[in-house]
This record gives sequence, structure tokens and C-alpha cells, in this order.
Amino acid sequence: MSLLKSPWVLHFSCTSCNGCDIEVLASLTPLYDIERFGILNKGNPKFADVLLVTGAVNPRSERALKNLYEQMPEPKAVIVIGSCGATGGVFHDCYNIRGGVDTAIPVDVYVPGCPARPEAIIDGVVKALGLVKEKLAAAASGAASAPPAPPEKGDDEGEAPAGAVHKEKASAGAIDKAATEKAPPAKSEGGEAR
Repeated sequence: MSLLKSPWVLHFSCTSCNGCDIEVLASLTPLYDIERFGILNKGNPKFADVLLVTGAVNPRSERALKNLYEQMPEPKAVIVIGSCGATGGVFHDCYNIRGGVDTAIPVDVYVPGCPARPEAIIDGVVKALGLVKEKLAAAASGAASAPPAPPEKGDDEGEAPAGAVHKEKASAGAIDKAATEKAPPAKSEGGEAR
């Protein structure tokens, strides 16, 4: 359980503009102090528990991202930070962009924003630790499951990859992929779904 008390994160930038990267580093400063949760930023994937990814994926960064992901020990969590990492952002139509991070590796938590705020990043890490706790409990009970496969591409009608579009925004900023898929549509005052 020391994993939950002192998780180590690995930060990887897939062609980002550095806006989200600066916010990730800001969360380490004394103002936000993510280290108060025992979270340490490490540079070695073999010791990391959580992968923080910023930026859209291109062919070169995809190889490096998959390599880092495969080197991380189980249980692990992947957090995508920012709009570019979630959907490709403003670069989604560029010739060299494959899309969001979920086109390359499975994603557990999305932190929306351009750039994402440090408070939302911290909230995303806390949500990811909850998912890691569930994975540990499942492994302890003998119900270990294989990691989820990357989502399939959309059809020819321009549909985004599954999980790339945020269905519901959390109040604090981080979006748990599993929670958004199970949540019913929000009702407006008139009783209609939004």
C-alpha cells in the first residue's frame, strides 16, 4: 500500500506547446505542493506508478510513449493533461498528428484545459490513485484483468475515438473515464437531457 501513500509520477511531453508542462511543474512548487500527498516526479519509467502525458501524439512520440508505458510496472495509471492530449486539440487536423494519447495507449483519467490548472492536475492524480487502489484490490482478490486495449478508431463520419470526447466535466477539472461512461445525461430545468 506504500504505492498509494507515495506514488511516483513520470511526466512525458508528446509534442506539446509546453503550456501544460509548465502547469505540471507548477503543481510541484510550494504554492500547490503536490509532494504533500507523497507524490514525487521521477525520470525513470521502471520506478514510476503514474504516467502524466501532455500534448498530441505524432508517429515519433507514439513510439517513445509506448516504450515508456511498457516499461512501467503494474499497476499503473495514465493521466492525460490538456486538450491536445485528450483529442489532438488545435492540432487535430495537422498532417503529422495521430490524435490524442488514447490512440496509442490506454488512458485512465483526462484533465481538460488549455492549459490545465495545477489544481485540476492534482485532482487528476488523486483520481488516478483511486483507480490504482481498485486495480490493487482486484489483483489481491485474484480477479486480475488484462489492461484495456486502446479504443478503436471512429468510422468515416468523422467520429472521434472512443473516450476522446468528454461527456461530462467534473467540478474540480479532472475527468475519470470510467465515471463519464457510466454517468446518465444531465437534466435541465425543463426535464430534457442536455
